[in-house]
Amino acid sequence: MHDVRRAAAAPHLAAGAVWKDSPRALAADVDVVFTSLPGPPEVEQVALGADGLIHGMRAGTVLFDLTTNAPALVRRLHGLFAARGVHVLDAPVSGGPVGAKTRRLAIWVGGDRAVFDRLRPVLEAMGDQPYYVGPIGAGAVAKLVHNCASFTIRTVLAEVFSMGVKAGVAPELLWQAVRQGATGRRRTFDVLVDKFLPGEFEPPSFASRISRWRRSPRRSTAAGATATRAASCCSRRSGRGSRSRCRASGCSRSWSRTGGEAWPPLAGQPLRPLRRTPSTMRRLATMKTTRRGSALRAAPAMIGP
Repeated sequence: MHDVRRAAAAPHLAAGAVWKDSPRALAADVDVVFTSLPGPPEVEQVALGADGLIHGMRAGTVLFDLTTNAPALVRRLHGLFAARGVHVLDAPVSGGPVGAKTRRLAIWVGGDRAVFDRLRPVLEAMGDQPYYVGPIGAGAVAKLVHNCASFTIRTVLAEVFSMGVKAGVAPELLWQAVRQGATGRRRTFDVLVDKFLPGEFEPPSFASRISRWRRSPRRSTAAGATATRAASCCSRRSGRGSRSRCRASGCSRSWSRTGGEAWPPLAGQPLRPLRRTPSTMRRLATMKTTRRGSALRAAPAMIGP
């Protein structure tokens, strides 16, 4: 094996791996090469540099690139290596460090199907879910789609969860509640098979009017009155230290030391933010989920103030 930091290779060398001083030297001694690098610039350097893989790999050998790579670069490398009789397949992985240690990895492969089938046992030694996606570059496209969806969903969850907490629900209880709903019980991408993938959108599965909040004149008037009252009364604050409160009768608004409005009170009591204390984190750690078929069952969790 080879790495820019030899210290990173120590566990593998202790397990029997052989160190090589360059990608070129490594490629000359093996039939299958795996690269797992930070990004496209590093892949290009390792593959095409002065001591790159292309100068050491022989005809008939195979290169699997596990990097989250650019499809355009993967296809360019495929063409350059093919001219030398070397097979290139893009095979980005998903599962993170924990998945890498436990072999719970998805491996999305693009390239020659026959090469994938022949070397599938090698891939299965690394991950439990090797999957052939399509021609060269298809694996990279699948990984980018997955990552883009993941980042977008997490951003939306952060926004709506913050909205729920600010509306007065304790973070732990809100999390326990929403994960038992229709969306919480399903795997993220399973919803696509209902309407989107078949291209069948009639009859609708959900009334869009339910998801809209239509402002009525009464609601608008009430909201305006509340805003006017808040603007007039909340200029008179009292309190010292980390909190201050409005002194007007009937107003329950409060502010943090930084000046932002604190979360609204719940059942007459101020709602405290979730603090990452050891005891709280231990309670959250008990919120394990186990899959039974398509259902999710939450293990009992003791949640206290």
